Amino acid sequence: RPRLLICLLPVGLAFFLRACLLNYVSSDYQIFLSQWVETLRAHGGFAALKDPIGNYNVPYLYVLAAISYLPVSDLYLIKLFSILFDVLLAWGGYRLARALDGEGQAPELTFTLLFLLPTVVLNGACWGQCDSVWGGLCVLALASALEERPRTSLALLALAFAFKLQAIFLIPLWAGLWLVGRLKLRDVLVFPAVFALTMLPAMLLGKPAGDILRIYVDQAGSSVGWGTLNYNSPSVFALFPYRHEFSPAAPRLAILCAFLLMLAVLVLLLWGRERVNNGTLVLAGAVLSLGIPFLLPYMHERYFFLGGVLLLIWACSKPRYAPAAAGAELASLGGYHAYLMTRYAMTISLFGLVWTQLAEGLLMLFALGTAFAGLVGQTAEKKFPKSP
Repeated sequence: RPRLLICLLPVGLAFFLRACLLNYVSSDYQIFLSQWVETLRAHGGFAALKDPIGNYNVPYLYVLAAISYLPVSDLYLIKLFSILFDVLLAWGGYRLARALDGEGQAPELTFTLLFLLPTVVLNGACWGQCDSVWGGLCVLALASALEERPRTSLALLALAFAFKLQAIFLIPLWAGLWLVGRLKLRDVLVFPAVFALTMLPAMLLGKPAGDILRIYVDQAGSSVGWGTLNYNSPSVFALFPYRHEFSPAAPRLAILCAFLLMLAVLVLLLWGRERVNNGTLVLAGAVLSLGIPFLLPYMHERYFFLGGVLLLIWACSKPRYAPAAAGAELASLGGYHAYLMTRYAMTISLFGLVWTQLAEGLLMLFALGTAFAGLVGQTAEKKFPKSP
């Protein structure tokens, strides 16, 4: 109880900060979210779900359709929905930290730090984005998996994927859970069943299943052809000068590297399956959630949301990883600054060339390298004893 009371002050501060940001109107809200809600309102709310509105999958459109009926500012309701999942994200972090640290102080520290993490505060309360929704569901899914509730974890993972394609960064970890014996193949059937249930209301209202599934294809290709491989993100492409001309093969090479990283993580889990514990799995999730968007082309600044959260959760139990968690957070904040303030936080001129996000890219590379090295250390084990 005393430890719980200690959390009240930072939690109160976290809510106060969010209240101060509720009136901020981002261009994403003006151009997209407000227009989607207005279209839903004008065409009958839920009845309009059969029409092609927005580029989000139907679970989030259900929320916007419900908002369209209420006589309250759309801006506030959209942000309050994300803030609700800020709470669930912090609760999921508490559960993960408890699985790592038992009765230590890491769970309460994790809960409060996640609630105050700048990217989490800014994402929903300021920007009006919903990354805490799919991110929070992913954290809760991983917590359920570590609590030996694999079917619940897969149901939550399916909900996360139904809300946003970016949940796919963490999905390979469930293959790792199977490789180390924490998941049975028959449990995997829960994922498509729950995903299908999320589609059912929209289909009953007249939306074809093909249109629902096509959203993911549209999301994956929405940034292709805009003339750049990086959208304010601290990815590998941030390490190159501004307006650098990449080879046409660069996107394909980057996708191959991301795939190889995923395979490397799974091979490490399989190789060291006898040593894999809860901490190893959280660290593997952080490597996947940071490494895949770091290597992929066409990434946005918000796509490192989950990786930064998982690395912070790990660092709360293993304080020596605090610099890596801080590096990932600062790298992401650089992208947030570029979007929200419409200018880069730090522009560097070297060798007659201009780097706009070099610092952010290097910080993320440091965070990813530290996490990957930690994962290798967790899983690498000599199979044979040393000779006397």
